[in-house]
Amino acid sequence: MSYENVDIPESGEKITYDEETDEIEVPDNPIIPIIFGDGIGKDVAPAAQKVLDAAAEATGRNIEWARVLAGGSARDEYDENLPEDTVEAIREHRVAIKGPLTTPVGAGFRSLNVALRKKLDLYANVRPTYYLDGVPSPVKNPEEMDMVNFRENTEDVYAGIEWEAGTDDVEEVRDFVEDDMGFDETIHQGDVGIGIKPISEFGTKRLVRRAIEYAIENDRDSVTLVHKGNIMKFTEGAFRDWGYEVAEEDFPEETIDEDTLWEEYDGEAPEDKVVVKDRIADNMLQQLLTRTDNYDVLAMPNLNGDYLSDAAGAQIGGLGIAPGANFGDGRVLAEPVHGSAPKHAGKDKANPTAMILSGKLMLEYIGWDDAADLVHEAVEAQISEHRVTYDLERQVEGGVKLSTSEYAEEVVERIEDLA
Repeated sequence: MSYENVDIPESGEKITYDEETDEIEVPDNPIIPIIFGDGIGKDVAPAAQKVLDAAAEATGRNIEWARVLAGGSARDEYDENLPEDTVEAIREHRVAIKGPLTTPVGAGFRSLNVALRKKLDLYANVRPTYYLDGVPSPVKNPEEMDMVNFRENTEDVYAGIEWEAGTDDVEEVRDFVEDDMGFDETIHQGDVGIGIKPISEFGTKRLVRRAIEYAIENDRDSVTLVHKGNIMKFTEGAFRDWGYEVAEEDFPEETIDEDTLWEEYDGEAPEDKVVVKDRIADNMLQQLLTRTDNYDVLAMPNLNGDYLSDAAGAQIGGLGIAPGANFGDGRVLAEPVHGSAPKHAGKDKANPTAMILSGKLMLEYIGWDDAADLVHEAVEAQISEHRVTYDLERQVEGGVKLSTSEYAEEVVERIEDLA
């Protein structure tokens, strides 16, 4: 395919996907698009590139990067926030990584992150949360956190529709709900904004299916469906019910529910079973703290997943080290959980760990587990010696403050020594 303004490395090869087997084929020199992003993305993305290059080279491979644009850089070049060049380059090459993109609050364009996920049907936002030795944490036992959050990425509030308070449109919606639909409770009097959100059987089941498959493949003990179904019975309650249906219909030999766990196994799950259970979202937020090690994989609608994954990230030191990736069928877009922090942009001070570890997720997806392990070991060794960026250095005794680029260079050196 030809692009208006994207240079595709001629020395690289495309990753391919077989829909029948649901498997990708990865050459030793894959072309991987990268979006630097806005704000600190211009600092952390090049740092992550260096680390990922070092891990690839240490294992006898190389990544051929294709720079693509979104956000501020795209407006400068294309006069739009998300050019088709970028979307098509990621669609064609299947595996990509991006830095943070700025989204205005309350006005302006809707999230570019959301737009990319929806255009590419990256329906599972996956955020592993695990403790790295040496990271300062606000909790007593951060090492108990080892959780993977599967957040539905295309529905719920991401597909929500809103009507602004004080407009003719919102009054039409209110009249429709109260009069035509016969709703027996009056919507709040006076000015009111109204929103609706969809949660579908199709979207729920493919997300939960992926979460259960992950738990089985990675020897995880449980998958927990997190919802607010006690209040929103036909959206979040349906998410819970459809999730249990997936377990029962698609994984009858591999899973059991909590009733079966206690009735037949006295609370002790067999090693070859994944326990599928559910928790109300607000209860789950406190259980993250009080019973952290009771949970392995969480599967959630979009908004619950946003809250829960950030809360989990706080327990292991904050979003500066929290990785993430968006998965579809035969496609992944890795990205850090944190935002663009524009006030720190261009100062060579931001922590690149989250983007580096997002790259680790990307390496695991393409089957380069040896390279991914090198990244993990090198980053953890770097942090455990307290040679870190300002955000961590100020929280540890005897820390050495490094710039973004210095931190990345030292991680690269550790990778080379480990290899």
